[in-house]
Amino acid sequence: MGDVSHTSLSPLPSSDRADVAARLRDALLGASFTADGLLDLLGAPAYAALARSETVPALRATRGDTSLETLVRLFLLQQPVPHARVADVLPVQDCLESGWLTRAGADEVAATVDIRPYGGPGGEDWFIVSDLGCAVGGAGGIGSREEGVVLGVGGASTTLAGITVRTPVSSALDLGTGSGIQALHAAQHATRVTATDLNPRALHITALTLGLSGAPAADLREGSLFEPIADDETYDLIVSNPPFVISPGARLTYRDGGMGGDDLCRTLVQQAGDRLSDGGYAQFLANWQHVEGEEWQDRLRSWVPRGCDAWIVQREVQDVTQYAELWLRDAGDHRDDPAEYQARYDAWLDEFEARKVKAVGFGWITLRRTAASEPSLTVEEWPHSIEQPLGETVRAHFDRVDYLRASDDAALLDGHFRLVAEVVQEQVGLPGAEDPEHVVLRQHRGMRRATKVDTVGAGFAGVCDGTLSAGRILDAIAQLVGEDPVLLRDRTPAQIRLLVEQGFLEPAE
Repeated sequence: MGDVSHTSLSPLPSSDRADVAARLRDALLGASFTADGLLDLLGAPAYAALARSETVPALRATRGDTSLETLVRLFLLQQPVPHARVADVLPVQDCLESGWLTRAGADEVAATVDIRPYGGPGGEDWFIVSDLGCAVGGAGGIGSREEGVVLGVGGASTTLAGITVRTPVSSALDLGTGSGIQALHAAQHATRVTATDLNPRALHITALTLGLSGAPAADLREGSLFEPIADDETYDLIVSNPPFVISPGARLTYRDGGMGGDDLCRTLVQQAGDRLSDGGYAQFLANWQHVEGEEWQDRLRSWVPRGCDAWIVQREVQDVTQYAELWLRDAGDHRDDPAEYQARYDAWLDEFEARKVKAVGFGWITLRRTAASEPSLTVEEWPHSIEQPLGETVRAHFDRVDYLRASDDAALLDGHFRLVAEVVQEQVGLPGAEDPEHVVLRQHRGMRRATKVDTVGAGFAGVCDGTLSAGRILDAIAQLVGEDPVLLRDRTPAQIRLLVEQGFLEPAE
C-alpha cells in the first residue's frame, strides 16, 4: 500500500518497507519503549496524566538524554528532537527515507505519526500507530476535526478487545478497523484476518500497526460496512467498534456513521448474521436510541438477525444533553466561538427532538450463529463493575445457553453441577437474628453478578462439587429440613436453571 494522505493531515510512512519497520521495532524494544518501560520511566502520576491528554508531567519526566526519554518526546509527546540524539537510538536515515520521521529545521527531526506502546494480553509488546495528536491521551488529545483522522487506542477499543471471544478460528473480520487494534488482537488466534474501513488512511495505518507490532499482514479492503465482503464469504469471528455516534450529519469519519439516528448500528447487526459461519461470533460496541413510547429492549430485539443467539448488555445511558455535550467536546467544539457552539448544540437537540429520542444507550452486542429452532435472546442492563477480559465469560454464556436449551427439568435433576470459582455467600439480616432475611450469592470474577436465593438454593449451591446429581442433593436437603422430596424436586429446577443461566453453577460433565 503506497503513501496515503488526507487534506492537511501529514503524509504517512510507507507500509511497503517491512525491513525498516522491523529495524524500527527492534530499536524501540531495545530502548524499552514498551508499556512497562513507560510506566517505569514516567511514574504512575505522569503516565495517568497522559491518558487525560495532559503532557506537562511527561515532559518534565523526559528532560534527560536517555534513549527512552528521546523516544517518548519524539513519538508520544511529538516534540522535535536533535538529529544526533535520534541517530543514537534509531536507524534515522531509513526512518527519514521511509517516512516515519521528517526533518524539522536544520538539525532536528520529528515524528510523522504517533506510536503508542500497547501491551498484548499475553505480554506481547505491540505498537499502535495513529495520526499525530490523535492517540487517546496523545499530545493534543483528540480534538481534531480533520475528516479522515485516524485515532489510536481508547476506552472503546480496549473494551471491545476485552469482551471478544478468543478461541482459535480460521477467519476473522475487523469491520471499521481504524488503527488496527482489533485486527492485531485477532491475528493472534485467527489464521486469516480481513480488515475493512471506509477511510483508506485507516487501512494504511492498520498496515503500519501490524507491521510495527510484528504481526502477520491482514487482507485490507476499502468500503463501508459489509460492502467489501463478497456475498459468499463468511467468518468465524466478526468484530467492530463502528462509528456509532448518533449525530446530526457526518462530520468525522472515525465517529459519525452518516446514517440517521442509530441506523448504522442496526444495519451492522442485522447484516452480520449472513456473514457468520456456523457457531461463529459477531461482537460490536454500539449506541442506541431510547425513543418515547418504545421499550429500548424491544428496539434491540428487533435488530437481531434470524438464526442467531444474542446477548446484549446496556452499560450506560445518557440523556440527550449529556450525550450532545460529550461529543461536542470530543470534537473540540467547546473551544469555538460560543455562538457557533450553541448552534451546533441546538442542531443535536433538534435532531433528537425530531426523532423523539429522550436518551442514548451504550453497550455491547454479541451474536452467535446457531442452528437452534428457537434462538436465545438476552437483553439486560448491567451498569455495575465487571472484570475484564470477559471473552471467556461471553463464550461460557453461550455454552450455558446450549446446555439449558437441551435440558428439561428431568435432565437438570439428573445433571451434576459445580459451583463456579470465587463465588461467595452473604447472609443478610438484622444483627442478632437467628435466621437471615435472605441469602445472596455473589461472583467476584467476570460480570460480578449477585443473586438472591432461598435457604434450599444456598444449601444446594454450597455442596455442588460435581460428585452427586442435583436430584440426590435435593433428596438429602429434603431429609435435613423435613420437606417432601417430591415437592422439592418439583419447585427447585427453576432456581437451578437461573443459577446456571447467570453463571453461578456450571455443568460438571
